Parts: sequence; structure tokens; C-alpha cells
Amino acid sequence: MSATVLPARALLLDMDGTLVNSDAVVERCWRRWAVAQGIDPDEALKVVHGRQGYATMAVLLPDRPMEQNYADNRVMLAEETADTDGVVPIGGAAEFMAAIDGLPHALVTSADAALAQARMGAAELRMPSVRVTAESVGASKPDPEGFLKGAAELGFDPADCIVFEDSEAGIAAGRAAGMRVVGVGPRAEALGPDAHVGDLTQVRVETVEDGSIRLHITTL
Repeated sequence: MSATVLPARALLLDMDGTLVNSDAVVERCWRRWAVAQGIDPDEALKVVHGRQGYATMAVLLPDRPMEQNYADNRVMLAEETADTDGVVPIGGAAEFMAAIDGLPHALVTSADAALAQARMGAAELRMPSVRVTAESVGASKPDPEGFLKGAAELGFDPADCIVFEDSEAGIAAGRAAGMRVVGVGPRAEALGPDAHVGDLTQVRVETVEDGSIRLHITTL
């Protein structure tokens, strides 16, 4: 067992796979869509995590008109928002959210506002007051726009922020934003984040007298 201490002024939090385990819903919805498109569902699931739906569709069907991707994405979002069966918090998420209450932090998710509210509610997690959802950005992760907007809304430089992410697209977005990244869960382990945890029980939050944050990361 080893420990790493990461200093920060603000935290930027992905939702799916980071705070909320929604894999069951994601798999159900995306497998249906992939089969309807004649795509191997297992191949689709390799690229779905972290991106907005239309961006995933563009990767899987590069010659398809983007207007059709946007239309399918609207249907997908409605299906995912209505289906919360199996949505649960990531280990330690409730305690982590309680520990950062009152500290500068924002949710930065590829979900739209309705889906974010549904999943955070299903997992019984507090919704951050500052949030950057799909409607807030013009580009999906791995573009850094969402994280840069989150930092700007909190009033901090990117270098002072730490991102919590689980996916390849999300970790790439955090790096492109010039931020350090804590990878959460099995998808993140092989992606070379600055620190990696299996879940949020391995993170202890310390508030420093000057208002800054120290993250104590325990590696098993």
C-alpha cells in the first residue's frame, strides 16, 4: 500500500463511471442501438464511454450524416433518462461528495441536464451547484471544452484543477485542458492518469488553511 498527495484549488468531476455506476443502462441502450445499425455491440461498447452519444455514433458510423446522429442521440438520451434500473453510486461516492461540500468543485459530464439529474438522483448523490452538461458545450470529450468551462466557472486556472475521470475520452480531455487527472475504476487504470483508484474509498480530502485542497490517494 502506498499514498500520494495531490494539491489542488478545485475539482472537476465526471459522472458516469466516476461518481455513478450506470454501466447496466449504457449497455442495454447501446446494445439495442448497435444491433439496429448492424454493428457488433461489443465493438460499440469499446468507444461509448465518456463521449456524447452523437460523437460515439460518428466514430462508429463515420460516413453517416451528422444530422442522423443528432436525431438518434435525442432518442438515446430520452431512453437513458427513463431507465435508471441498476444505477448505483461508485464506492465511496457519497462520502467523497460530503467531504468536498463547500469546496470549489463542478460536475463536467457528457450527459445532458435531465440525464445527469436522473442518474445522480437514482444514486442518491448530491448534485453540485456548478455543472457543465452536454447543453453547455459545442464539442464532446475528448475535446477539453467542458473541463475548461468548469474551471472558468469556478474561477481557477486549469493547472490548479484536478479532474476525476474513468474513460479514455475523459482522461484525454482532462489532459488536453492542462489538468491533472485521477483515474477511477478499471477502465482508467491502463490510461496513465496522474493517480489511479479502484473507487472513491481510496481518496481522502483535506482542506488546507489557505482554502486549497489536498487529495490523499491510497494505492492498494
